[in-house]
Amino acid sequence: MMPTTWVNQAIAKIEADYQRSADTHLIKLDLPQLTGIDIYLKDESTHPTGSLKHRLARSLFLYALCNGWIKQNTPIIESSSGSTAVSEAYFARLLGLPFIAVMPKTTAKKKIQQIEFYGGQCHFVDNGSQMYAESERLAQELNGHYIDQFTYAERATDWRGNNNIADSIFNQMEKEPHPIPSWIVMSPGTGGTSATIGRYIRYQQQATQLCVVDPENSVFYDYFTSGDANIVSDKNSKIEGIGRPRVEPSFIAGVIDEMLQIPDAASVATILWLEQLIGRKTGASTGTNLYGALLLATKMRQAGQTGSIVTLICDAGERYLDTYYNPQWIDTHIGCFEHYRQKLENFNDSGLL
Repeated sequence: MMPTTWVNQAIAKIEADYQRSADTHLIKLDLPQLTGIDIYLKDESTHPTGSLKHRLARSLFLYALCNGWIKQNTPIIESSSGSTAVSEAYFARLLGLPFIAVMPKTTAKKKIQQIEFYGGQCHFVDNGSQMYAESERLAQELNGHYIDQFTYAERATDWRGNNNIADSIFNQMEKEPHPIPSWIVMSPGTGGTSATIGRYIRYQQQATQLCVVDPENSVFYDYFTSGDANIVSDKNSKIEGIGRPRVEPSFIAGVIDEMLQIPDAASVATILWLEQLIGRKTGASTGTNLYGALLLATKMRQAGQTGSIVTLICDAGERYLDTYYNPQWIDTHIGCFEHYRQKLENFNDSGLL
């Protein structure tokens, strides 16, 4: 059966939106104390919806349209802590479809406002582990489509190339002193981006290694080290957008060379340190990424190695003014980060964490 006219038009609208979009910038950090080791941040906050999840949302919609899961007037339901839902609300509005985001009550207010700005609705649950079943229930009740980023993220993106994020990184690095990164560092939300990067590295036969950095209260690191896919947690990650209470289907451990578990206090301390360095606020998941990159740079320096490390700015910090940039919220939810602040200040002088 040939695709309907509406599906053709919907795909054309998404492709036209993509054609109007530019690639994201690759920022080289000014860290002269790391002689021979360069750290880069790919700034995914410059997407139209302000985060890395814009790429994912586009791919998920195209995947569902081409699979015949989304038709004219189909309600779209997603389980998300915010950024994916913001981006999906954008594409749902582009196609004239109703959108409902199922999310924890603790989601940042700014993200909720952005979802509603794009015409989406927010449906709250008490705990992140409840999102899955509630999304399935709503999709069945409304005769809608549960887009399910946690299952389909790893398969919706063409990991072989086609200007995916890995392809973009390697193209942008071509004229740098160390054009083939020693490491790419990524934190897992669904696991889809790390799957894309890891597969691309292997497909292109690059020497780059992939390090995945996990926050506290997430089971990905424990799964990677133990191999037990049945691990679950009754706690939620405090680093919004990354870390999960269960092993998600899109998390592909086999493409990962190394995993590090990053303390939440280190993630928060790092975004405050980074703001002093680049004059911009970023989300806490960027802090998780960058702290992991700095740990790897320290090991490289101790081993007398040179090279480059690439990681991501996942989203902008303006979404988190009431949380990660609010001292009272930090005191209540994260605690003291002075130990990591001092490490980062000393890093300015010694280049060692």
